[in-house]
Amino acid sequence: MSALENMQNQVTAVLGDAVVRLVQDLGEVTVIVKPEGYLAAMQALRDAPGCQFEQLIDLCGVDYSDFREGAWDGARYAVVVHLLSVSLNQRLRVKVFCQDDDMPMVSSVTSVWTGANWFEREAFDLFGILFDGHNDLRRILTDYGFIGHPMRKDFPVSGHVEMRYDPEQRRVVYQPVTIEPREITPRIIREEGYGGLQ
Repeated sequence: MSALENMQNQVTAVLGDAVVRLVQDLGEVTVIVKPEGYLAAMQALRDAPGCQFEQLIDLCGVDYSDFREGAWDGARYAVVVHLLSVSLNQRLRVKVFCQDDDMPMVSSVTSVWTGANWFEREAFDLFGILFDGHNDLRRILTDYGFIGHPMRKDFPVSGHVEMRYDPEQRRVVYQPVTIEPREITPRIIREEGYGGLQ
């Protein structure tokens, strides 16, 4: 039995019925867990003897609204977490889908890995995913007055408002976006004899 298969068996045994699906592809294992069992599953993955995922490497949000050209019929938002076991030299990807597309929410894992703090704030800021139990969930990359969540697929490319410094008011002001969409057609110029062509 390979190390990857052994880890798969350990994860399945530890998580039990919290597992929705487990996928092995391209030498990596991804486990999809139920949202209601997400926090307990993450605690188990950190503490169980065969898992020992001491480090949270990354946590991000995903918007599946246009996935497979609109053929996706599952939940719109997911949270993807990459875990590392230094002790056992193994990695695992955990995915959890938010139950409500209108108000996406999952449990915060900051009580399990404090390093999840800023990652969860980023997912909240860019995707609007709420993390239940996070003690300081506020924007981290956009301004506090920013409207919307810029990594959602339905967010306009040019945004809603822009900010600039007004020297007369001596402060930053917000105004509607003034970018006018335009089509740019490149002009090709070739010199005579370019590339040996006559």
